[in-house]
Amino acid sequence: MKFFSVDGGLYKFMTSLFTLFKVNMLWLLCSLPIITMGAATIAAYDITLKMVDETEGYIAKRFFRVFKANLKRGIPMGLLNLFCMYVVWLDFSLFHQLEDNPIIFLIVGILAVAVFVLAFIYAYPLQALYENTVFKTLENSFHISIRYIGRTLFLVAVLAVEFVIIFWNLTTVFVGLLIGPACVMFTISGTARYIFRQLEKEPGAVSNPEQL
Repeated sequence: MKFFSVDGGLYKFMTSLFTLFKVNMLWLLCSLPIITMGAATIAAYDITLKMVDETEGYIAKRFFRVFKANLKRGIPMGLLNLFCMYVVWLDFSLFHQLEDNPIIFLIVGILAVAVFVLAFIYAYPLQALYENTVFKTLENSFHISIRYIGRTLFLVAVLAVEFVIIFWNLTTVFVGLLIGPACVMFTISGTARYIFRQLEKEPGAVSNPEQL
């Protein structure tokens, strides 16, 4: 049956699943020092974006090449990402711990989450494909998120479902550790790739240059 053949759906699904597993393990390995998490994330997105185009090639070799090339940009982006997450965590912690739960902390926390999500959701895919500074990349990600707000909100909803599934119980958490982050990146890559293609068609737009 064609479904079970090399060109069939099952084979392609299992191949993609195994590729995501490899990307996830490489991402975890290169993120262990914490400070290199940003560069590891850019490298992972480089692979997942190519998975969308079905041009991923040799995973490990390309991952380490992109990781090494993006240390200079990836480290500050990763640290800034972690700082933003800490700010949100601190805000909601204060909201729960302070007497009477000041509503201002809840409002600030919700606004901070919205701004940070819009700024970072396309930032790593942008860094994986285009040469730019960290802050310009975050600015571009924010503007793209606003311009394509419908697709972005739908993407956030899909990601929320994925997170619910990953943290459903101990078994799903274990599976999520093995493949979860890569699946999330692949999901974002699908939407990001579509949007980037639309932007590249506009007059005067930069084409999709290879990073390496």
